[in-house]
Amino acid sequence: MTVWLVIAVPFVMMMFPLLMERVESRLKHVAVQEEDVEEFLEQAQPNEVRALYGHGIGRALELFRLRRLGGRAAKLRPRKVRG
Repeated sequence: MTVWLVIAVPFVMMMFPLLMERVESRLKHVAVQEEDVEEFLEQAQPNEVRALYGHGIGRALELFRLRRLGGRAAKLRPRKVRG
């Protein structure tokens, strides 16, 4: 039994960082970039700040990007809040 423990513990300890590296690499592509957040915080309008509070950074950045693209954001209807 001790032999299996001596073999299994180092193996598990080597596999854990490898698996975490794979998870981290996937999260880097999905996560919001630091520059986007800094730009948002400097130039956000009240409706975008409300979206940040109510729906999270994803929706707030979506509104922010649409506003920066032009008048497209004005044509979109706001999302209904689930209550």
